[in-house]
Amino acid sequence: MIRVDHWYLATARIDMRCGMDRILNQIITHFGSAQPHTAYAFANARASRMKVLVHDGFGIWLCVRRLHQGCLQWPNGNTPHWPLSAAQWQALTLGLPWQQLQTNTAIFTL
Repeated sequence: MIRVDHWYLATARIDMRCGMDRILNQIITHFGSAQPHTAYAFANARASRMKVLVHDGFGIWLCVRRLHQGCLQWPNGNTPHWPLSAAQWQALTLGLPWQQLQTNTAIFTL
């Protein structure tokens, strides 16, 4: 199993014809380096497809996700990348609004 400790979402859109080397180049451009046990996600212009490059400490894996209906909840903006929690990552891959999930969702009694 591939161990992933950190998930990042790149706001820059990519051409889905990009292979591993071009996506790795994009990661180095946007993030500075590809860190071990880290997943980097990119989407196409319509946000209906996502490519994820994972550095597992020994090599890299390239994964593709395509939604048949709807689109991925992909941010626009000036921020080049977003760090995600594990719960946000799971919501993103399902096409759910991951931005609404908080990293600390404690409930307090009144």
